[in-house]
Amino acid sequence: MSAGAVHTWRRLSLFDLDNTLLGGDSDYGWAQFLIEQGAVDADDYERRNAAFFADYKAGRLDIHGFLEFQLKPLAENEAERLFAWRERFIAEKILPMVLPAGRRLVETRIQTGDLVAVVTATNSFITRPIAELYGVRHLVATELEIVGGRFTGRPRGPPCFQAGKLVCLDAWLAGLGRKLPDFEESWFYSDSHNDLPLLRAVTHPVAIDPDPLLAAEATARGWPIASWRGSSTNSADRSTV
Repeated sequence: MSAGAVHTWRRLSLFDLDNTLLGGDSDYGWAQFLIEQGAVDADDYERRNAAFFADYKAGRLDIHGFLEFQLKPLAENEAERLFAWRERFIAEKILPMVLPAGRRLVETRIQTGDLVAVVTATNSFITRPIAELYGVRHLVATELEIVGGRFTGRPRGPPCFQAGKLVCLDAWLAGLGRKLPDFEESWFYSDSHNDLPLLRAVTHPVAIDPDPLLAAEATARGWPIASWRGSSTNSADRSTV
């Protein structure tokens, strides 16, 4: 879309990735994939990955500690090997996680002219090709530092996590000459209570297969709750048109 067309966007549709558009977690899946490739020490990596995942679900994840852990294999391997691994990872781990209901809604929102983006805490190396699977051009994710053509194992800019998702979204929109309040309507679809800052900022927050904390918040606030893995739990399907 040309720069002159930016101002024609009236609606913004944002989608979380892990356990929302995907029927699983790409971060966790990537770690499991690395274990299967023998790229990391299996016992130690499995233990630490499981602990970080439990902290994430409980809302107490140390995002900087997790990124130090999760990005280390990117810094330790050449780009050619990483891209080859990623191609296999997408085919073997991600494609089976794709949820047709979420994919259909994304396609509908693109076709109706919304500005559509995937907004995820997972790093952009893993998630850019996943967003492309859904036909989404715009990705707001944790970005990675690259020096001399190699990943350093550090993030570039703030992690796109919890309140950081709103910070990263605002920065991305500013690059398009826009602000969140500019849109007549805005949607964000997410499964996680970690996304409450961004859910509270849009005009149409929608809980998709929510975790217990998000389900309770959505119920208290009267937000739609829906499932892309099964039947809707209330009238939330009306929010997806």
